[in-house]
Amino acid sequence: MKSGLHKVLHPLAGRPMLRHLLASVDALQPAATVVVVGAGRDQVEAALAGSGVVVAVQAEQLGTGHAVAQAEAALAGFDGSVLILYGDVPLVETATMQRMLDALSSDVAAVVLGFRPADPAAYGRILSTDGIIEKMVEFKDATAAERAVTLCNSGLMAVRSRDLWPLLARVGNANAAGEYYLPDIVGLAALSVRVIETGAAEVAGVNSRAELATVEAGWQARRRAEMMAAGVTLFAPETVWFAHDTQIAADVTIEPNVWFGPGVTIASGSTIRAFSHVEGAAIGTGVEVGPFARLRPGTVLGDGAKIGNFVEIKNTLLGDGAKANHLTYLGDADVGARANIGAGTITCNYDGFLKYRTMIGKSAFIGSNSALVAPVSIGDNAIVGAGSTVTADVEAGALALARGAQTVKPGWATRFRTIMAARKADKH
Repeated sequence: MKSGLHKVLHPLAGRPMLRHLLASVDALQPAATVVVVGAGRDQVEAALAGSGVVVAVQAEQLGTGHAVAQAEAALAGFDGSVLILYGDVPLVETATMQRMLDALSSDVAAVVLGFRPADPAAYGRILSTDGIIEKMVEFKDATAAERAVTLCNSGLMAVRSRDLWPLLARVGNANAAGEYYLPDIVGLAALSVRVIETGAAEVAGVNSRAELATVEAGWQARRRAEMMAAGVTLFAPETVWFAHDTQIAADVTIEPNVWFGPGVTIASGSTIRAFSHVEGAAIGTGVEVGPFARLRPGTVLGDGAKIGNFVEIKNTLLGDGAKANHLTYLGDADVGARANIGAGTITCNYDGFLKYRTMIGKSAFIGSNSALVAPVSIGDNAIVGAGSTVTADVEAGALALARGAQTVKPGWATRFRTIMAARKADKH
């Protein structure tokens, strides 16, 4: 990846690749989960902190079989089925994992997940008859006839633990790479080994930023199709980007060029207009957002609220029917139902050290170009005159004006223009 960030921690749909895979694993309620890592152990351990996942270290990278063997100590005493997965193959579904486990039986020692890519390229090949594997071979060690086979090895396997460790102990490294290959256990197993197949997209691996972009594009395309099938309108689907956990109800409309970060929920009947950026926000029913709006984490928009162009909101609750139609920043605020926030209004929520909250009551009216210096409270039905800088609480139903008195000098502008025009003429 040419990156300081560990490969499996690069994000896909707003979540690290490894987390995608582990979320699917967790749905199986495994007795234990072990992640084998080589370089970058500290990063992976930090990312998994508190998850209950055990990290095992492969100090030398001597092949896939050698990598799996590093998990033996962590699984000491475990007598069940072991799923072998890859952190850079992030989109394997729980149902597929379950199919692999279900295919194990008293006469099947292991199950291999195969696939048929459009271009088999340098993948290892699987030679099988009626689903029973006769031989598995790495591309670099395969004959021309074996390379012509289209069924490829994803590397993912399910093996009973009582068979796995003895088989790995017998694997040698007499091959072109001098490595201990996991697939070699197939030829060593006393019982049969079965292959089950899945689609190539599900087992797509990521070894470069280009491949990450390809996998992301595929994930997004599938998610857009799912959204539209569920009743969400996307005017230009290819321009809308979802996070792994985006939840959108039916009858929501998404205009072009909208980006969703993690933690977004949108209720029915809402519209997200073009070029909006939304993350960590809960959006109610019949809400209108944008165009060119930014909703940051902690944003909650009540039913019928309206956020217009060039409005930024962070850690703020906007009540039902409240409006901020344009050119506004609301940070760390509670805005009551039906309140109107005029253009150019900002909540001054940060003093360089701490954040403070602004409270705006129901049906309050904040005039354009107002600055509300937190902590401050504006009561229900209060009015703040345009251009005000409010530093003290405003009681319910009151009018607050905080601006310099206007001075008018009759004829001054006309005299000024005459003088300046003359000066400019003299210079020419």
